[in-house]
Amino acid sequence: MATNGVLDARERGAMLGRLATERFDVLVIGGGITGAGAALDAASRGLRVALVEARDLASGTSSRSSKLVHGGLRYLEQRDFKLVYEALRERDLLVSKLAPHLVRPISFLYPLYKKVVERPYVGAGLALYDALEGTRRPVPHHRHLTVRGALKLAPALSPARLAGAMLYYDAQVDDARHTLTVARTAAAHSAVVATRVSAVELLRGPDGIRVTGARVRDEETGRLLDVSAEAVLVYELAGVRAGYRVRMSKGVHIVVPREAVRADTGMIVRTEKSVLFFIPWGERWIVGTTDTDFSGDRAEPAATEEDVEYILAAANRVLAQPLRRSDVIAVYAGLRPLVTAEQSNGSKGSKGSKGSRPTTKLSREHVVDVPVPGLASIAGGKLTTYRLMARDVVDAAVADFGREIPASVTDQVPLLGADGLAAVRAGAGRLAEDYQVPRAAVEHLLDRYGTLAGEVLDLIRADPGLAQPLGEGHPYLRAEVAYAVTHEDALHVEDVLVRRMRLFIESADSGTGVAAEVSTIMGRLLGWNRRKRAAEARRYLELVAAEQTMPVIGAPAAPDAVLVSATAAG
Repeated sequence: MATNGVLDARERGAMLGRLATERFDVLVIGGGITGAGAALDAASRGLRVALVEARDLASGTSSRSSKLVHGGLRYLEQRDFKLVYEALRERDLLVSKLAPHLVRPISFLYPLYKKVVERPYVGAGLALYDALEGTRRPVPHHRHLTVRGALKLAPALSPARLAGAMLYYDAQVDDARHTLTVARTAAAHSAVVATRVSAVELLRGPDGIRVTGARVRDEETGRLLDVSAEAVLVYELAGVRAGYRVRMSKGVHIVVPREAVRADTGMIVRTEKSVLFFIPWGERWIVGTTDTDFSGDRAEPAATEEDVEYILAAANRVLAQPLRRSDVIAVYAGLRPLVTAEQSNGSKGSKGSKGSRPTTKLSREHVVDVPVPGLASIAGGKLTTYRLMARDVVDAAVADFGREIPASVTDQVPLLGADGLAAVRAGAGRLAEDYQVPRAAVEHLLDRYGTLAGEVLDLIRADPGLAQPLGEGHPYLRAEVAYAVTHEDALHVEDVLVRRMRLFIESADSGTGVAAEVSTIMGRLLGWNRRKRAAEARRYLELVAAEQTMPVIGAPAAPDAVLVSATAAG
């Protein structure tokens, strides 16, 4: 039976009680996009589902990606046609049906520099890209541009050697908000979703082999709970040998002001190693990414001086006005788990690649393995194809249930906020009048919450003071802080400023100027006393200060730049 999908942080005790007392069909460990997708897939099949995440939803790479939902144009050169075909279909499904409020088309300019050979080569690739998508498409076809046409769309490009350009389309997403919405949609189908709850060990049946659940720890109190489940799903294994090996690739992005790059479209340019994206992000640009081997601490995949210099150098090869270190507002890094070894019998997905190959050459397809009864694991994959990954790992997990389990239906399940979006958008003016807020505020909420914007507006109606902006120069409202607590399971100031909003990477001060206000709003709802509120604000300031002391943010970088690091998606 479906519920309203509310994740109310004030009801944490009741949620933990359910974890300890109910028996679940499926326990998902990890609250990145893969885990959230698996929880939704299983719950929408009518299974009893629980999801636990050691930190916050999307706290790993699922909030540290390129913010793109795309087919993977460069994978065509690797002849990975199946992956591109699947990714394009998934992209179009998200744009048109599943999440039109979160996933939107975006144009990319592909500059050409070799007059004779490059245009037909790139043009053929984009024609294939369009053909793989099919005829029913929510984004336009690619088109050819002259040098003049390219510079009109992107005056930031240096005209030197420019021979024209191609314009094509993919899609953009706020990755953290998307992951959160997938998890909330799972909750709307009765899944129990618990953050700040870590799995400490797997539970075994009488035979000592079959996995029957997991012992988990509430990180807020230290309390241990046993969660019983017929099957456990994990993204990364601990203490169990899987039939594949994972090789980590580090992806680094920089964030710069919108005025630093004069362009009315995103851009993609070739580099010596891969490609570089210029991605519009509100009043900012996200520029990246790197794709390099990583063998360090997965909890701290920090960007290096070399990473930032590589991005700046690659960008400046095509820009008329170079980007400077002083332009960098933020730097963030995430990890891509790529499959490198052939999996064991019974695994699904692509075969891994030899460890000696550059990470840019490794497949982004996923593999699923069932190393012991009752435990299914998944590795690899990409954000765009999360729904297929979730389907495959749930299929593997329930294969020995001994009863008929319905097939995946998530291609027919719009995410919360998607149903009826067109009608709500058309009524934006009426909503502004009814709730006595500026129309721009309503449109901002619709862009972030879709049809759930009414829930945020209801908070404003109950407390008109929440209609005020949270900080100067940014569109976020104070009501969104309250909503993050009452509907989105935010437990700490970090959860709000890093993932529910993106002031951590969007603001010149990394959101420190509003930390105390956020703590006050959250504290009223969560019952924090004055000391606790001060401690929460101070904890956030310390987080930012710690990131700013990273070597990569030293001189000659801007003094207000901040480094964000992230682990692999859960």
